[in-house]
Amino acid sequence: MFRRGFSVLCGSALLAVCALSVPPQEEIRADAVAARAEAGADANAVAAAAGATTPFVTLEAEAGQRGGGATVRSIGPGATAPTKATLETEASGYALVELKSNGDSVTLPNSTGKTANTLVVRASIPDAPGGGGITATLNLYVNNVFRQAITLDSRQAWNYRGATTNPDDPNAGGQAYRFYNEFPVWVTGAPIAAGSTIKLQKDAGNTAAVYDIDSVDLENVAPALTQPANSISVVSNGADPKFVKDSTVAIQNTVNTARAEKKSVWIPPGKYLTNSLVSKPLDFTGVKVQGAGMWHSTIYRKVPLPANSWRSQTLVGSGTTLTDLQIDANAVWRGIGGTGGSDYGINASGAGGWLVDRLWTRHIDANWLSGSNGVLQNSRTADSYGDGYNINNGNTPHPDKLGLNITVRNNFARNTGDDSYATYADAGANGDNGQVSGAKMLNNTAIAPWWANGIRIAGGRNVEVKNNLVNSVSSNSALEISVFGDSGHPLESATVSGNVLLGGGGWNGTRHGVHIGSPAASSQFPDAYTNVTMSDNIMRGALRAGLQIDKSRVKVTLTNNTIDRPAKQGIWIPAGVTGTGALTGNTVQNLLPGQVAIQNDSSATFKITG
Repeated sequence: MFRRGFSVLCGSALLAVCALSVPPQEEIRADAVAARAEAGADANAVAAAAGATTPFVTLEAEAGQRGGGATVRSIGPGATAPTKATLETEASGYALVELKSNGDSVTLPNSTGKTANTLVVRASIPDAPGGGGITATLNLYVNNVFRQAITLDSRQAWNYRGATTNPDDPNAGGQAYRFYNEFPVWVTGAPIAAGSTIKLQKDAGNTAAVYDIDSVDLENVAPALTQPANSISVVSNGADPKFVKDSTVAIQNTVNTARAEKKSVWIPPGKYLTNSLVSKPLDFTGVKVQGAGMWHSTIYRKVPLPANSWRSQTLVGSGTTLTDLQIDANAVWRGIGGTGGSDYGINASGAGGWLVDRLWTRHIDANWLSGSNGVLQNSRTADSYGDGYNINNGNTPHPDKLGLNITVRNNFARNTGDDSYATYADAGANGDNGQVSGAKMLNNTAIAPWWANGIRIAGGRNVEVKNNLVNSVSSNSALEISVFGDSGHPLESATVSGNVLLGGGGWNGTRHGVHIGSPAASSQFPDAYTNVTMSDNIMRGALRAGLQIDKSRVKVTLTNNTIDRPAKQGIWIPAGVTGTGALTGNTVQNLLPGQVAIQNDSSATFKITG
């Protein structure tokens, strides 16, 4: 395993940490703690402890060697904040390599120290003139020798915000966004040896007008797992691993039998089609369901498009364990059960606890996490139409959806269509939904969400957000701390520590690196404050202010944080804010000319001490 196994803003001025092989997680955390004790939360120790441990390493394209006429497109520190989504705003590190002409290429080293038998290429190719996407290949070379053509497409990219017909229509007056997609590839022939080079090159047979390459993941995937004892295979009940026959009913029947016989469910290697006219979610409640590995066993939702109230989510309830599986879908735009075919990846609930481990979700809406005592860990999600992982109370007072003590740890989210990680505490119109309590987001990574925030804390009690990494938010903030709209429970208490927050302050209105907001005035919570303690965080390279405290009724404690090279103020409190800020040991550095460390435009009503 690699610690934070990907390069962070490699090739930019924000943070040069490029595809490092580093010690095990426990060693780094111990080192980080010692460094903080000795050096007062040394920024390098904080950076080392942040983010997920992943089995892959990501190489940023802009750090590679360019050939032909390949060019880098990027947003540099201090650049004018964007006013609309662009290829640069949605790229990790706000930078990409563009291949336009035959012979254009980018070459990257396998610097992982291991062989790699798979790649994940994150790239964008143009939409079709009338929408719906195109398909085109791009050639892969290993050590300058042609290895294989990689098939890319834009069918599940290029949505248009505000389009008057549908979000897939480029000719209906909408704003283009969601440019990228990820393409997992098994390497043909011998694995790519450590120290070898990979080259992506546009040749005569590669017919897209342009290829915009953001990054490449390298991973050496282990062989498929074998069937565990006391389990029932879905294939034995008629499921088809060859992706020809629908497997929905066969999978559900296997789960039902396993539940009755107190056995587990085994999903052997293969790709399983789920497009049954039964059109009901798979329900795994109370059963252990295990695949052969997230690269080996896939449940693929092929929803009839345009869909009509089609639900394809997977239900996880009390006593469920779901592991070693990939869930993918043909969805083309957002809308739970809507015409674009999108639905939750998993929808978890139940008072008795649940566990999701090593699950890869792609092209789904949010992974919706409610209930009590649930854990989601060691997983990844990509190219979603909603939140990556959302801890919530189900927007209901139901006892199976309380949102108590849910932990999301060591997960990787990239290109999410809403907050990469969030906790939402909605009180509801009548105020009878319970307060979300004990939510934990620990050692997760959020890369380049195309909509909303890297992390959002929207109300709650005893919320802990620790040692996460956020890199390159397109539209909103790296971290949003506030409430869930007008009906949200207040943020009674939250601890935010050891996080590395890179960029933020995107095109969706006036956003900042970190935004701390307050509850709306309401009869339900007339005296509520937002209460948050932030310590030992790094906030670097915001496209506007490093941290903004907004509106009224905010109580903030800031200790030993570092704000580095924001485009605007380090900390900004606009006019009209009420509350208090206790500041101790913070550093604001590398300000651009004319900018100030702290700008308090509410000095009479927002009191800063320390």
